[in-house]
Amino acid sequence: MKHKLEPSQYAILVAVMLTASVGDTLLSHGMSQVGPVDLHHLGLLFHALANPYIIAGIVLLIGFFASYMTALSWADLTFVMPATAFGYVVVALLSRFWLHEHLSIYRWAGILLIVCAVGFVAGGPSRTDHEPVHHELDVMDSGAGR
Repeated sequence: MKHKLEPSQYAILVAVMLTASVGDTLLSHGMSQVGPVDLHHLGLLFHALANPYIIAGIVLLIGFFASYMTALSWADLTFVMPATAFGYVVVALLSRFWLHEHLSIYRWAGILLIVCAVGFVAGGPSRTDHEPVHHELDVMDSGAGR
């Protein structure tokens, strides 16, 4: 099945992937500055809200949520999730080169396995086309006012 997407729809999928990946990375960086939070130190979560990396991460994750909902409005979940799974690679690269985290060969192999598997899923008939739903028009066309 060939997917016919508009350029704006590709842009939404890229926005989903990038806002989630960069937002999660910013949250990780900010929380490493805040320190460990446990049940006895829950107040640190409120302190974390003053960290600029945390604030930027939250803003990006709100952008992720908005773009994700937009993508789900015109595509099935089984299409949107695989289409944005390249975000795992983005997170791994940001973690390695910006956060300076060590990624073992097993993590890289796992990420590669996920991306390859997603390629198989995305190549299948996982996207269905839906007609726009306009319930207001259905009521107007029902003849209720006649």
